[in-house]
Amino acid sequence: MKFRTRLLISFGVVVLIPLLVFGLGIRGEMSKRVTAEYVAALVKVIDADLAREDDRIRARLTALKSSLALDNSFRNVVVRGADRAYVLDYAGDAMRLAGLDFLQIQDDEGRVVSSGHFRNEYDRLGPAVPGSGPALVRAATAEGSFLALVTSDTLRIPPRRFRLIGGIAVDSQFLARLARDPELGVRLVLPNDTTTADSGKLVGELPPLPYVDATEGPGRVEQARMVVTRSSALLAALQHNVNFWFAAAVLVAALAALALAGWLSTRISTPLEARIAIGDIARQVNHDVKNGLAPLRNVFRHLTQVARDKPAELPQVFAERQGTVESSINYLETLAANYAKLSPQSERKATDVNSVVRETIGASSAVRTRLAEGLPPVSADALVLRRVLENLVSNALDSFDGKAGTVTVTTESGKGVVRIAVRDTGRGMSKAELDRAFNDFYTTKAGGTGLGLSIVRRLVLDSNGSLDVETEPGKGSTFIVQIPILS
Repeated sequence: MKFRTRLLISFGVVVLIPLLVFGLGIRGEMSKRVTAEYVAALVKVIDADLAREDDRIRARLTALKSSLALDNSFRNVVVRGADRAYVLDYAGDAMRLAGLDFLQIQDDEGRVVSSGHFRNEYDRLGPAVPGSGPALVRAATAEGSFLALVTSDTLRIPPRRFRLIGGIAVDSQFLARLARDPELGVRLVLPNDTTTADSGKLVGELPPLPYVDATEGPGRVEQARMVVTRSSALLAALQHNVNFWFAAAVLVAALAALALAGWLSTRISTPLEARIAIGDIARQVNHDVKNGLAPLRNVFRHLTQVARDKPAELPQVFAERQGTVESSINYLETLAANYAKLSPQSERKATDVNSVVRETIGASSAVRTRLAEGLPPVSADALVLRRVLENLVSNALDSFDGKAGTVTVTTESGKGVVRIAVRDTGRGMSKAELDRAFNDFYTTKAGGTGLGLSIVRRLVLDSNGSLDVETEPGKGSTFIVQIPILS
């Protein structure tokens, strides 16, 4: 990973992590908009609304009680046993006039004398509603059942005592009026309630109300819960909007952070990368110069040996090795000229591969050659091709680790290419070593620069060629260079 890339990532993390934490905090707070204090206040308001509904029902029952006390027809039926048809219809008419949804008149034994919501309840035991405060009653009608919020009052028509129970229907509209806030809901939880539908998250609860299921008799008094819930659908919509704008803010901040990071990393990394590039060039120059000096060193060692052992043969040997010396000097001169330009441009032209191999190997007895005749010329720079061969041959000789071995350079013609293979019987490479062999500065040799194979690959690719390796630990390696023929 490049230094500039690391700087970009670092600056991005420094900016984005605080933004992410801040945004997540805001989103969490918005999802808790309905606070405990607000819900508690709403519970009190709902409780007060229920008390007002109870007062209104009680006021209507008080007016009805006064009317009954003066109704002689009702008195004649319930006291003297006159025609009961009047009493059966009384509660229905009174219920409609009073604006109620539930009305029963019960005698002192709890039996229904008149029912406004269901005429057929006459003489049945009515619901045992507690005497104080509001209550919930599940009542039967000819069409089905409904839930009512009821309250009761007593009436005395001597010598008998009667009980009036009146109420209003508790339906979804009634509960919606209690909730007031569209993001909140009020739900009843009745005994043995098996409802499993998602009704929101519970955030508050009112005091329990007495509940009587009177659909099949007087029933028994149980407890019903009235809870305040927060709508899951509305919360999901709110969180969706928050997430959208949060993502948009993060994206804008990320782009700004990357732009800032790019500018800063360029300002910081450019001088450092320039120094690194100078160091890389110095290492490459050192490596290439050493490769050019190696043949000269070998020639002068040979001449020194001849001068010591067979001085009479020195002129002849010098004449034989003069071509190697001149070739190496020309190589170094061209190399120096190219590095003087800092950006050497390859001169691709018709090049005889076999001639380059012979110049590179010279009269070295350590390297064998097997060159195919009649090879077509390739499109390459002779100097570049020589640098490739010198690096590969040098690495092959070093692979023996001081032991005996052979290096063979072969050439042959392929489909549209000329193939050059450098084989050695050295130690070979493992898969892990091969995976890293072409990385800059990777070396397994003491004192090696780790640039040889990296340079070879770059030079071959610059020549539109390809480089393959066949290797096996303990059996040696073969480097195969393919250069396109001149078209």
